[in-house]
Amino acid sequence: MVGLIPRRLAAGLFAAGLVLAVAAAPTAAATPSGERMHGQSSIEPVYDDVTGAVAFLATPIHVANPVNTNPRAWAPIYLPVYPTGSTVGTLDCMGIPGNCPDHDGLVAGVAASVMPGTYGDGVIGHDHLVAVPGSGGDFNIAWQPVLVLFTSKAAANEHITTLAQIKAAVARHDAIEVWTGVNGAPNLTFHCSVVPAVVYWNGTPVS
Repeated sequence: MVGLIPRRLAAGLFAAGLVLAVAAAPTAAATPSGERMHGQSSIEPVYDDVTGAVAFLATPIHVANPVNTNPRAWAPIYLPVYPTGSTVGTLDCMGIPGNCPDHDGLVAGVAASVMPGTYGDGVIGHDHLVAVPGSGGDFNIAWQPVLVLFTSKAAANEHITTLAQIKAAVARHDAIEVWTGVNGAPNLTFHCSVVPAVVYWNGTPVS
């Protein structure tokens, strides 16, 4: 019996530790939103544009922006922008200047100027869609922002989380793509890489 006591105690401690670890971690239902700082990087939630699964991107804060790379090395990061009144719920970035203050205002301003009929009375936020490594999509570490703007408020009630949805919305004339870095539009490319979810959740929210 003496030998059984340590094993029972160890089992109890393991179980208690597991409960504490689960309690400390975000629940599966938690929807990530907003930038977080982790070390010298800004971490943001994104959607894998092939599967629609949630992923996370880290952008080093002391790297040149825009990046000095050949456009052949750029990959698109799509930003569907949602107007006031949209019913899609929590987005990767919410509010103006909101929880992604380094680009919320810029995105909203472009949306309002290009599509005033949809965004003239405000923006609730936007998402990020990228092809993550191994997805079979267009992946690189230099990302070229592409705004996805809805042509009506009704169309903006569809929550777009994949590239297939973007292409379908554009084909229906429910949305347009506004590419940066081409046809005289400013170059807004930036460096970032995919990181594990724990890096995001352990970061400090940007206010």
